[in-house]
Amino acid sequence: EDSFISMSAQAAFWMTLSLPPLLLGMLGSLGFVASWFGPATVEAAQREIVRWATTVFSADVVNEIIRPTVSDILTQGHSTIVSVGFVISLWAGSSALASLVDSITAAYQQHTVRHPVWQRIFALLLYAVALIGSVFVLPLTALGPDLIPDLFPAAVRPTVALLVDIFYYPGLGILLMVGLATLYKMALPNKLPWHRGLPGALLAMAVFLVTSTGLRLYIAWVSGTGYTYGALATPIAYLLFSFFIAMAILLGAEFNSAIEEIWPAHPTRRDRRRGRRQTMARVAARAWTNNDRPDSDGAGSDRANRLAQARESS
Repeated sequence: EDSFISMSAQAAFWMTLSLPPLLLGMLGSLGFVASWFGPATVEAAQREIVRWATTVFSADVVNEIIRPTVSDILTQGHSTIVSVGFVISLWAGSSALASLVDSITAAYQQHTVRHPVWQRIFALLLYAVALIGSVFVLPLTALGPDLIPDLFPAAVRPTVALLVDIFYYPGLGILLMVGLATLYKMALPNKLPWHRGLPGALLAMAVFLVTSTGLRLYIAWVSGTGYTYGALATPIAYLLFSFFIAMAILLGAEFNSAIEEIWPAHPTRRDRRRGRRQTMARVAARAWTNNDRPDSDGAGSDRANRLAQARESS
């Protein structure tokens, strides 16, 4: 019943508009923790963002959209973190996440559980938590390959450096899958166990790898034929990449929802406690109603009169 194509297009639109606010919040916040990791933290984070974008997007998107945006934000300094513009960027940057949260809750048939206003505030809070987490994860991701070998004795540093090079990108993939599974859990009003989001997260990663590779090949083929969209080519390419990212995430949510319908998750301890409280509340309300409700034939009044007479005689 869910049109994940239209939902993916909506999320892609907001992801495109949210790119500058997202980078502003992420790189601006790095200024507060840069001294913890070293003076070159911000520059290393910039290189890591561009390198990651190169593996995902086409060269035109990286060189004409992402790299200039990152450079412009870094030249402004991190003083904008305390400005009104940064507060506005929080709201704008959370729009993409709000669209994904709406689509995920719709995939699980829970879109009517949470109030729309609270849904938007919840997406803003979730975005703020993700932004704070990225401030610490991004420097570790950028500087990790150089810092980890230095923590070991000199005799084993070459071996450790080799292992870091081998497992670096698989580790990032696992971290991304964990983040997606966490998003699937946190977005729902009636939350499921965390491991129930892993199948959809794995499917989302596989779908995006296939679609992004196909899109990169298509863009390369179109560029080779000489057919182009002119000045709109790069924004359209970025919008298509954003569409496939959103589509992969929503397909993962639909897959998890289908699994939940076929093999429902066992109630968690929290759900069982809530169910017991609700059952006890219903039983207490029913007993209270049966004991205190007056009868239509006046039996309630007679009982009250007998109690009054017994009280007077005593």
